[in-house]
Amino acid sequence: MRTWPLESVIVSGSAMLHGDLLVPDNAQALIVFAHGSGSSRYSPRNRLVAGRLNAAGFGTLLCDLLSAEEHMRDAVTSEYRFDVPLLAQRLVDIIDWTGRNERTSKLPFCLFGASTGSAAALIAAAERPQAVKAVVSRGGRPDLAGERLEQVKAPTLLVVGSRDELVLELNEQALSRMHALGRLVVIPGASHLFEEPGMLEDVARHAVDWFRRYSRSLH
Repeated sequence: MRTWPLESVIVSGSAMLHGDLLVPDNAQALIVFAHGSGSSRYSPRNRLVAGRLNAAGFGTLLCDLLSAEEHMRDAVTSEYRFDVPLLAQRLVDIIDWTGRNERTSKLPFCLFGASTGSAAALIAAAERPQAVKAVVSRGGRPDLAGERLEQVKAPTLLVVGSRDELVLELNEQALSRMHALGRLVVIPGASHLFEEPGMLEDVARHAVDWFRRYSRSLH
């Protein structure tokens, strides 16, 4: 039977965050997406990856990390998209919400981050080490997590395109600072947004494999 997304509203401080929650029958785990700079739950790239995760038996929550008003302001000023501490706190509040939600509270919990959302995901993983079982970063900026990188306990997969040379270097440096189990996968021929044919499919395949392996890990 086809499962359809359920729109959810999560309160974080004074902000109302909107998300699309999809939990297939007998889901293996819940994957929460942390979107990148200027993006939202409507990101076509993250929705493609989420669809592949759903097909593989994972629940997904694509949730905005900014309120509707903040999105409108950020589109003009860009003041929120690089506010990693704010994005991380929003993600922590989302993690706590999933622990209280009847549909998700019993599922192992993982994070999928993109761009600056990857830094937010890693900080949130450090903040909630018992909750977050695994992390995957797509074209991310883990370096922006700063000293919290060393506190991450969840197995972490960093996926970067070979043509995204600056971000690749930053990922290599970030991985060298992490104490958790980590791996860097370089997708040949892919640029920062993985817009080339088949590249996002490769990202999704690596994400499915990583979450299958580590979503029930005890660190």
